[in-house]
Amino acid sequence: MSANPEPLSAARIGSHLGVIAAVAVAMGLLVGGLAIPFAVGAGIGARGLASSVASLPKTLETEPLRQASKILDNKGNVIATFYDENRINVKYEQISPAMVNAIVAVEDYRFWKHGAIDLKGTLRAALKNLASGGQVVQGGSSITQQMAKLTLLAQAKTESEKKAATADTLARKITELRHAIAFEQNHSKKWILTRYLNIAFFGDQSHGIQAAARHYFSVDAKDLNVQQAAMLAGLVKNPNVYNPTASKDAALSRRNVVLDQMQKYGYLSRGELADLKAKPLGLKRSPNRNGCISSVAPIFCDYVYNFLMADPALGETKQGRENLLRNGGLTISTTMDPRFQAAADRSTSTYVGRKDQAVGALASVQPGTGLVRAVSQSRPLGLDPRKGETTLNFAIPTELGKAQRFQAGSTFKVFVLAAALEEGINPRTSLWSPPTLDISQNSFPDCRGNYPVGSNYHVSNSTGSGVFSLYTGTQHSVNTFFIKLTKMTGLCDPWRLARSMGMTLTNTGSHPTRTPNFALGAAGSSPLETASAYATFGSRGTYCKPLPIVEIRNSEGGVFKKYEPECKRVMSEYTADVVNDVLRGVQLPGGFGYGAGLSLTVPSAGKTGTTQDNKAVWFSGYTPDLATAAVIGGSNKFGIPITLKGQVVGGRYVSSSIAFGSTLAGPMWGAEMK
Repeated sequence: MSANPEPLSAARIGSHLGVIAAVAVAMGLLVGGLAIPFAVGAGIGARGLASSVASLPKTLETEPLRQASKILDNKGNVIATFYDENRINVKYEQISPAMVNAIVAVEDYRFWKHGAIDLKGTLRAALKNLASGGQVVQGGSSITQQMAKLTLLAQAKTESEKKAATADTLARKITELRHAIAFEQNHSKKWILTRYLNIAFFGDQSHGIQAAARHYFSVDAKDLNVQQAAMLAGLVKNPNVYNPTASKDAALSRRNVVLDQMQKYGYLSRGELADLKAKPLGLKRSPNRNGCISSVAPIFCDYVYNFLMADPALGETKQGRENLLRNGGLTISTTMDPRFQAAADRSTSTYVGRKDQAVGALASVQPGTGLVRAVSQSRPLGLDPRKGETTLNFAIPTELGKAQRFQAGSTFKVFVLAAALEEGINPRTSLWSPPTLDISQNSFPDCRGNYPVGSNYHVSNSTGSGVFSLYTGTQHSVNTFFIKLTKMTGLCDPWRLARSMGMTLTNTGSHPTRTPNFALGAAGSSPLETASAYATFGSRGTYCKPLPIVEIRNSEGGVFKKYEPECKRVMSEYTADVVNDVLRGVQLPGGFGYGAGLSLTVPSAGKTGTTQDNKAVWFSGYTPDLATAAVIGGSNKFGIPITLKGQVVGGRYVSSSIAFGSTLAGPMWGAEMK
């Protein structure tokens, strides 16, 4: 732009206005009501402009705006949001009159009176731009034109389309105007203003008036007062310059300009203006949270996210499902109980440090429905291992959380116990259980013949020896007793029962799980799988698949998908009742789990578990209303299992005398359940 532009002659001005008239006529519109808000370059003729305008589509199909999706707990509180653009659409009735008045006053004071463009403002801008030698130095765009421009930008699919939507060129202005005219012809003023306020950017990742109101003032758009509305209206011109995060002084100055405009056009009295300009900005920020790392319940959020990414109802591909989650404005109602989740988070963080060479994880499930009430772990979700953060979720199955399963230890003994009862073995059946036992693996019945390994299996007890029944053998977790009981039941029935109760067990490759030591928990598990299996006993034999979501609604509030509990009976009520009676003894005085137990007035049952080399310790227990499995596993920063012995866990040195489920995992379980 020249520092001293050449003065315009009357002939030149008349020539440019003639072009404006030609364009208006080409659109079939009265010159008196419309004008083009751009400077026309010297070498462009009216006929060419008319031809360009005539070739444009008469309407611009408006695609749905990108909207953030939100995840709710079972009380309706937001626990996480996902978005590419942080936006929540609102209707005209959900925007405060103060906001409507403020944006009209500062951006387009004659909005309610003119058509697609404002003749006065357009001619003023056109003359200034002509004086600049043809460069656009002042905008004369109406709110409708601005909305058309923002719509073109929002719907641009390629970089070239995005560039064209914002270029200061004649072609872009023609396109913008044609679409603005179509919007005015096909929609109401309220519709146009509402879309404009929903599409506008207000800085700080806040797209649309609702997100902006929540972020800067922690209120809904319908509750914005005049001073709040004036500040937000001022941001639209330049969200970076006038952002109060960057400069409160600039934001305050711009807000006061908006208030001046509101008084000038009759929305405020002089007295109101003086009072409002004397007030501070009154910010009350709510942070914009995006994704699970910033969630109030990151581990549960991560579980929900991975559950959704595996659900084909959200799209044929993972990319399609993620796009819907981040842009579809979904409302996802989960099963998480905030009270249980808070207790779970306190428990895991108390008993295991975030930087320990161990990880504590637990999951809580409701018997009879499978509704997941809490999942938690001691290592926070994040990208910085130096802070103890991890991207692995140890509380859920490997297929979802990517963490290795911990060996399950003696928690698997309940599957052999239940299978024995299902087969009709009397719970008072007694077996001599020596301190050590060497037994031929080939003597164990399998699904087809006997187990195909001829060597002996050696097992020893850490809990004494003697004659034990199904009651006492379970309550004292006697290894040699359960090896003998497994020989009676065979390998097939306990293994199949465990699978029917949600345990992920395969029997192929180099790590078979249907083996003579199945009862001792050589196979791996996660807290969520184990809690769901133990919930089967709490519901008297009915297994329910763990379920973190009850409903998804679309951006219009309609039901997108409902999730119903998937339950099936896997054992008789008699079997479940006996197992409950057996495991209740673990929680009574003298039982291994008494220290972790609940009040004797609350019926509870449970089972401890300790793996070989003490790499993981478990406590899994339940009431009729809630089942929880807790594990503390030795784990280096790469998530590889290591022994707990010799580690400092939760500020406590783990000697060989306390590296057990009852002494480490039990208190963590009890703290959450209590």
